[in-house]
Amino acid sequence: MSLVHLGIIADGNRRWAKENGLPKVEGHRQGLKVIEQLVAAAAKLEIPYITFYVFSTENWGREKAEVDHIMKLAETKILKMAEKMAANNIKLLILGTRGKVNPTLTSLAEKAEKITADCTGTTACFCFNYGGEQEIADAANIAIEVDGEITPKTIRKHLYHPEVPDLDMVVRTSGEERISGFMLWRAAYAELMFIKKYFPEMSGEDLETILSEYEKRNRRFGK
Repeated sequence: MSLVHLGIIADGNRRWAKENGLPKVEGHRQGLKVIEQLVAAAAKLEIPYITFYVFSTENWGREKAEVDHIMKLAETKILKMAEKMAANNIKLLILGTRGKVNPTLTSLAEKAEKITADCTGTTACFCFNYGGEQEIADAANIAIEVDGEITPKTIRKHLYHPEVPDLDMVVRTSGEERISGFMLWRAAYAELMFIKKYFPEMSGEDLETILSEYEKRNRRFGK
């Protein structure tokens, strides 16, 4: 069974920076560079969907200076990233809530999605200001209003970007072994893989290792 949707919990940016004698912000900058490398590698390997968990709703609890830097980094890079993806036929999608996000960044995210809207190659998704429980709650509320009932079918069709399929494999970097609310609905039957490398240490070659590991798994879906 071929891998259609790979999810990556991009963990360890701050620890990588600390161990290399760098400020936290440098860990996030390097993490963004790695994301671009992995997106390009996913396209080369013809992985239909790759999703990165980059900023959770709980991450607002971090130091204000760090959060402000992450937001500014996203503002300055998102359109450039979208233009580069569009040039390589890669679609960009943002999954999450607006919540506390600066309206400027929200507007830029919408523009980024429009820039790549007609791309037909790999789809790169970014869970930004995202919470797995919140996504399900939001979908359930819409299901009640639109469909008049809550069922697995009505929830699924109201998830953020419902066209994105279920996850086949979830990979978390940095040695932590938990999914931290990442795509809870879509991860129900996903294979799990935990890597000791910090996310900034990842490279395109690691995707080949992940694919090789996935091919060894026997997915039974409860049967």
